[in-house]
Amino acid sequence: MKNHSYIRTTVFALMAASALTSACSSNTPAGEGAEAENADSLATAPQDQRYLSQPLVTDIYTADPSAHVFNGKIYIYPSHDIDANVPEKDDGAHFAMRDYHVFSMDNPDGEIVDHGVALDIEDIPWAGRQLWAPDAAFKDGTYYLYFPVKDKEDVFRIGVATSASPTGPFKPEPQPIAKSYSIDPAVYTDADGAAYMYFGGIWGGQLQRWSSGAYKAEDVYPADDKPALMPKVAKLSDDMLRFSEEVRDVQILDKEGKPLLAGDNERRFFEAPWVHKYNGKYYFSYSTGDTHNIAYAIGDSPYGPFTYEGVLLKPVQGWTNHHSIIEQDGKWYLFYHDTQLSGKTHLRNIKVTELKYNPDGTIQTVTAYNE
Repeated sequence: MKNHSYIRTTVFALMAASALTSACSSNTPAGEGAEAENADSLATAPQDQRYLSQPLVTDIYTADPSAHVFNGKIYIYPSHDIDANVPEKDDGAHFAMRDYHVFSMDNPDGEIVDHGVALDIEDIPWAGRQLWAPDAAFKDGTYYLYFPVKDKEDVFRIGVATSASPTGPFKPEPQPIAKSYSIDPAVYTDADGAAYMYFGGIWGGQLQRWSSGAYKAEDVYPADDKPALMPKVAKLSDDMLRFSEEVRDVQILDKEGKPLLAGDNERRFFEAPWVHKYNGKYYFSYSTGDTHNIAYAIGDSPYGPFTYEGVLLKPVQGWTNHHSIIEQDGKWYLFYHDTQLSGKTHLRNIKVTELKYNPDGTIQTVTAYNE
């Protein structure tokens, strides 16, 4: 997988990150233990106008923002980054998160409130390590928090926890969702009440270890001229706690109706699926990983197929790119993250900016830095 395109884009991203962080390195906390010590200085850190948006949270590190509007209010379910002193590796071992905080705000310009720890890895009976990007949903008076975490055999599974409040605390089910695997669960609830979970991520997300339909502790990638590994989707049961059908592929096609190829690093799926609906069309957006785009494709069904349309968000500072999209009061918003506060790939901060559409339904590409 580490072809010349990967090496070239990674070097470019590292150079860009270095240039962007040079002027704000004095605001870099030393690690998780420094979060409380540096909370005051971070909270009063001057805004850097090179960035399109400023961090929403400055006293802890947050990433992978999953935003939802519940009862007219915005709730954000991000990862909680910490510095666990784990060496950086291709499998993402240095992303060693251990709990989730929930945040809320009345609108994207309003004050953000940290509601504290909503779920801790120690409360999940089957969990081993690495509590990665979550998502949330609501149905019939219950809020659901979906999360990926490695089990005690170091295999990523997806769990679910429930609460009567959007801010938790959430109580996890005793076992992961049956037949779930990989990372980045994202739940879309359609107008008819049917809910669908999208998930998957290659490399550290282990999707490539399920190519045969069963987990194998070896990485199997398709050749560059073969169809890329696809994200997955399954409809959820009425109680939102399990899959009600077999997991299937989400097809992402080019304009000629052919699947995107594994060597098409600029466009093929890597991780971070998200689905929203606009003017009757389903928009499937995702990260391209080693080329750092948030790309999107459009389809007529929550199952797809989805036809690739373009780049929604250009590369951000830091290696990862992960997002969510919501509508509130007739306006659309893109939540994302970068590493403005730390300059370190595994210590990120969440942000938000308005998302705009063209008359033909395509999305105006967002550039996260003022030019």
